[in-house]
Amino acid sequence: MARFTSAKAPAAMIALIAIQTFCAVFFVFDVFTDLQEAGGKPTTHLLIEAVAAAALVLAILLELGYLIDLQQRKDRLEHSLHEASQAVFDVIESHFDLWKLSPSERDVARFLVKGFTIGEIAAFRGNKEGTIKAHLNAIYRKSATRNRAEMMSALIDTLIDTAPPSHALSDRA
Repeated sequence: MARFTSAKAPAAMIALIAIQTFCAVFFVFDVFTDLQEAGGKPTTHLLIEAVAAAALVLAILLELGYLIDLQQRKDRLEHSLHEASQAVFDVIESHFDLWKLSPSERDVARFLVKGFTIGEIAAFRGNKEGTIKAHLNAIYRKSATRNRAEMMSALIDTLIDTAPPSHALSDRA
């Protein structure tokens, strides 16, 4: 059985619910037609059809409720992810403010945080690698770190602790 991607799953569920709705309408109509033909006297067969139709209608309602719940959950998660992303960005930017990075240094530092190599950063910025290395040296000096790992550690520690350590702020002054 092929797996659905997250984009195809809701469409497939909606299609399935539509088919089930068509079947439910057919069965409910059939129950009423059979009831009229039987002169209003329910038979065992008619009762079984009615229960099956009612179960199908109930299943459709449950599926719709589940689909709506999943969509609401997805929306909440996406909103939370956006908020968390913004919070991480704000923490990183506050460190760049504390470190008093120039606009060029900030740009290089953002690329560095994203994990790009010196060569990639140089290509993105249209600079030579030596220029990027000079910016990195200034960033490391201003952040009181020696390399990318230490700088990332300082940022991550803040994300985990939610506040920069007091010694880190006094060391940079």
